[in-house]
Amino acid sequence: MLKTEIPSEIHPNLDQYSVTDLVDTFIDDQRHALDAVRAASVRIAEAVTAALPRIAAGGRLVYAGAGTSGRLGVLDSVELFPTFSWPPSRAMAVIAGGPRAMFEAVEGAEDSAEQGASDLRAIAVGCNDVVILLAASGATPYVMGALAAAREADALTIGIANNAGAPLTQGAQIAITLNTGSELISGSTRLKAGTAQKIVLNTLSSAIMVRLNKVYGNLMVDLHPTSAKLFRRAVSLTVRATGADEETARRTLAACDYQVKVAIVALMKQVDVATAHARLAAAHGSVRQAIAGAR
Repeated sequence: MLKTEIPSEIHPNLDQYSVTDLVDTFIDDQRHALDAVRAASVRIAEAVTAALPRIAAGGRLVYAGAGTSGRLGVLDSVELFPTFSWPPSRAMAVIAGGPRAMFEAVEGAEDSAEQGASDLRAIAVGCNDVVILLAASGATPYVMGALAAAREADALTIGIANNAGAPLTQGAQIAITLNTGSELISGSTRLKAGTAQKIVLNTLSSAIMVRLNKVYGNLMVDLHPTSAKLFRRAVSLTVRATGADEETARRTLAACDYQVKVAIVALMKQVDVATAHARLAAAHGSVRQAIAGAR
């Protein structure tokens, strides 16, 4: 039996716990998720390193999964645009059961390897794409079908599973095994198995974006303002990075369509927006290099 399916022997009387003890138990169990991710850090770093040249060459991040794993992949893909201005066309996700599966369980959808392969082929996966395949069991037919289609297309395949020796991680070019063990509620991999997958996805995509010059220091300088909150954040980031007063930051941001990186370079180098654009282009989007270069 898969470790993720084996009933936990630690809390056999979970249903008799007080509310306080229940809450503490669920929280404490999540620590194992972080431990599992930490143990896989070398493989995660390997995945980032392997993904970078393909993404830099114009490839996409493509996520494939079913159930909780599939929803986590969709979540990671859609958050890259507001966070890093990463084009939605370059962060795509397929999930067993299609878009409806984001909001309700689509029974049996995960059992079709043919559908997984078909969904991946439908988005024309190619050799520069990075396909991240997620399955707690490591053997979900839909995900295995997606893996086969990704390999046929010579895409980079990264398999993430919560059971050692799983078919998914054995078949993927880069295997990330998250040994989270049994769940407090038997087989409910939306618990620490899902938490571990979420940590890996956060780490993987964020590290790639940092290496693609989407971050200056630890500031999210390539965000895409899509709400009042994000417009305020753009101003705050510009003020923090440059030391300019808020009014100057707002004026400069308005002149460059609220592109924080451009505003920072313009203010730090005391140049106009067009020149700041050019400096960033020459520095491959690196704020640090654009600032360090000669006038």
